[in-house]
Amino acid sequence: MLLIGLCSLTGVAQSKVTTPKDSISPSILPNPYKPLAPARAAFYSAVLPGLGQAFNGKYWKVPIVYAALGTSVYAYSFNNTNYKKYQKAFKLRENGKVDDFDGLEGRPFLTVDALERAQKSYRKDRDLSLLAGVGIYVLQIVEASVNAHLLQFNVNENLSYGPQFTLDPVTRNAVVGAGLNIKF
Repeated sequence: MLLIGLCSLTGVAQSKVTTPKDSISPSILPNPYKPLAPARAAFYSAVLPGLGQAFNGKYWKVPIVYAALGTSVYAYSFNNTNYKKYQKAFKLRENGKVDDFDGLEGRPFLTVDALERAQKSYRKDRDLSLLAGVGIYVLQIVEASVNAHLLQFNVNENLSYGPQFTLDPVTRNAVVGAGLNIKF
């Protein structure tokens, strides 16, 4: 049975068809303009952060995006946990019950005022962490779109701008100028 299966696989062959090559070499062709590339990069970054950077070929930016987003998520989680901890202790203290910050022999580690201030501080930090996370998310979308736009610019040796230094033939002094070189 195995021998029949192997023989049937080797019995099929295809003929090679050659097509004539174009007269223009691929190295002369300009980089084609892709009008939808920035929108596609922005969409990819919105769907999955860092995917727009990968679409643009800037793979080294992906870990930076995830590190920034991960830091803001960690800060949010840390501040939210502490906010809830101090909020719970504040509510228990207001109702006259035992909380985590009661201390020894009836002497509390933190006063009611300190619990309230800590609660406000962690809530403010939590909200700022959320705002930073949203800002980083939007920033990586904008960065992917702008980078896709910039990748479409023509930056080759035929177009250059730079300083030019020449000698004045009459006074023999150096003359500094700027020049735009366009080669066809």
